[in-house]
Amino acid sequence: MRNFRHMIKEQTPLYIFVAVLFLVGVVFGALIVSALTMDQQQELADYLGNFFVMVDQNGLPAAPESFWSIAGLHLKWIGLIWILGLSVIGLPGILILDFLKGVLIGFTVGCLVSQYSWHGLLFALVSVAPHNMVVIPVILVCSASAIAFSLLMIRSRVVARRPLHVGRPFAMYTLLSFIMALLILGVSSFETWVTPSMMKWVTPALVQNATEVNEQ
Repeated sequence: MRNFRHMIKEQTPLYIFVAVLFLVGVVFGALIVSALTMDQQQELADYLGNFFVMVDQNGLPAAPESFWSIAGLHLKWIGLIWILGLSVIGLPGILILDFLKGVLIGFTVGCLVSQYSWHGLLFALVSVAPHNMVVIPVILVCSASAIAFSLLMIRSRVVARRPLHVGRPFAMYTLLSFIMALLILGVSSFETWVTPSMMKWVTPALVQNATEVNEQ
């Protein structure tokens, strides 16, 4: 436990860096929404309207298949970051993944707010925010750890006059990624069985809002 605390303390600047990079991605994703053409915005509005009607009428399936699909998506993201951290050339890929994660969230929330105003913000709070309050910190922690290990590999192979011992850092790096993966399994359960109910609670207001807009 002391080793983990020491590692986290050493990596604090990396946490700040990846967090800022993620926030830049969020802002960029939100700006993309305003850059969409009228036709693209209409297509997006039609897609969201159909999705909300489906959720309002039928709900979303909450089954083991859905759980493994959701968990698999998150675990692939963490697994890819872990693999990139093992290589010297994987550092840019980690930064790109963090930026893209921010873009995806910023674009999603931006679309909902631009189309449905505060109703869209409410839907984002119940559908996007809850699980991402855990998923995002997990990804940032994994990214900072991967960057630190990648930098260690660079120092070992390029800078250091003699090879550094990376066995213990690798074990801690892998163990941290494994713990984060366990957290992902927990939050995936919430996203599978709780989030659909919260979404169904909000969608009637969104369907009514879409209907009023189409009638005008």
